[in-house]
Amino acid sequence: MTTARAILRLLRWDKPAGRLILLIPALWGVFAAAHGAPSPWLVAVMVVGTIATSAAGCVINDLWDRDIDPLVERTRTRPLASRELTIPVAVVTALVALVCAWGLTFFLNPFTFWLCLAAVPVIALYPAAKRVFPVPQLVLSIAWGFAVLISWSAVTASLSAAAWWLWGATIFYTLGFDTAYGLTDREDDRKIGVKSSAIFFGPLVSEAIAVFFALAFVCLVVAGYQLELGTGFYATLAIAAVLWWREYRLLKTTGDPARAGGRVFNENVTIGFLLLAGLIGGTLI
Repeated sequence: MTTARAILRLLRWDKPAGRLILLIPALWGVFAAAHGAPSPWLVAVMVVGTIATSAAGCVINDLWDRDIDPLVERTRTRPLASRELTIPVAVVTALVALVCAWGLTFFLNPFTFWLCLAAVPVIALYPAAKRVFPVPQLVLSIAWGFAVLISWSAVTASLSAAAWWLWGATIFYTLGFDTAYGLTDREDDRKIGVKSSAIFFGPLVSEAIAVFFALAFVCLVVAGYQLELGTGFYATLAIAAVLWWREYRLLKTTGDPARAGGRVFNENVTIGFLLLAGLIGGTLI
């Protein structure tokens, strides 16, 4: 039972916010491509596939970081960092998750299947980016962006201009909330030499996050126009803009950036689902 609980923690299933926030772009894509009414079966495939892929990504990340995580306050109790689980157990767990995700691709069209394969190396190499690339969150954002492209193409077997604008929105949205999340580890990352956009942007990190959210806003406006969405979508987008502005002010004025960064990350789960509701409602109102 102890090992089972440790595996659940390795998969991050004890922290649903991170799993939910990855579901958001996948759901954006499938609902947008299907004009708000996708097949329930296809939605289920996207949800389960996203959860399986996310689980595999978490394990791969922890395998890369098993000697770094013990040096970071937030991650030192992770199962591999604390040596609660062995490397072979983690490898088998990652393979099981990948096989589950791979099995679901047989329900998709060939174009989407190849997009799924293209996403794998990006997911696998993200942890390496933290060691050599000054803005590794961009690599993570690209990995996140595949969720939109995969789910969109699962409906249409192609990618339209609107899909790419939604992809851009996902890239900037992810850069925003994950740079904020990087503030939680910034001091430890500096000590051990791990790269992070929260470090790269230095004293302008709050402004950088605001710019990322502003660019996500612009991309969503264009995507909404191309999809011919109604006022329901733009109403929720306006609410999201207000919340993003409030987050910028919080990050700019806080005396505790680490805590504020975690709050921004969690709040963007709500914002993402709010935008999903607006996307669905925009096809009706």
